[in-house]
Amino acid sequence: MSSMSRRQLISAATGMAAAAATPRLAFAQAAPAPASGNGAFILPPLTYPTNAFEPYIDQKTMEIHHGKHHSTYVANMNTIAKDHPTLGEKPLVEVLGNLGSVPDSVRTAVRNNLGGHANHTMFWQIMGPQGGKPDGEVLAAIDRDLGGMEKFQTDFNAAGGRVFGSGWVFVIVDKSGKLSIETRPNQDNPIMDGKRALMGNDVWEHAYYLTYQNRRPDYLKAWWNTVNWTKIAERYAAAKAGTLAV
Repeated sequence: MSSMSRRQLISAATGMAAAAATPRLAFAQAAPAPASGNGAFILPPLTYPTNAFEPYIDQKTMEIHHGKHHSTYVANMNTIAKDHPTLGEKPLVEVLGNLGSVPDSVRTAVRNNLGGHANHTMFWQIMGPQGGKPDGEVLAAIDRDLGGMEKFQTDFNAAGGRVFGSGWVFVIVDKSGKLSIETRPNQDNPIMDGKRALMGNDVWEHAYYLTYQNRRPDYLKAWWNTVNWTKIAERYAAAKAGTLAV
């Protein structure tokens, strides 16, 4: 193979430099962002675009909710873990399930921030576009324990509407697969009571205010259009197997 001429070499180098200097188009919604976090706790990436739930949940709310609120809980936990490294070394369920063993000086901060991290990690998991409908064992459990789908949704929405201030409404699942509806204030998680959430909805205003303002009942009704029943079925099977973590 003959070597390149000086003119060809200069031309090739110029072309490569120009290509390197040309800005690349970034399509933010083309693929999930990588998990982020500098420490033991990381922000899980969304597995769908932030505009996936419009018009039910607007894109800006999703961006702020995941990228600001949830990421703050993660950052706060990593700050706490710098002085209390064992908190980042233990499984999350062990820490939340034994808050009494957390040092007094950071217990409230851990309750709020690790609880928020756990709640939101679950929240992003059980939402997804084209989530289908409940069937199989999950639907059977809803019929058996919650009076059928219509009554379940009505009671779940009513419980979420009764939360004063900020908090969550959950469907609790025990190891036998029995379901119940419970609420928690602030960022409290059922793990703190030795229980597990099959699913849950965030009724903090940051979850809905840009679209719904003070109309929480409208948000609660619309949110059902974002539920991923396939993922909930997976969580139900894990709960019965005793492997459901967050």
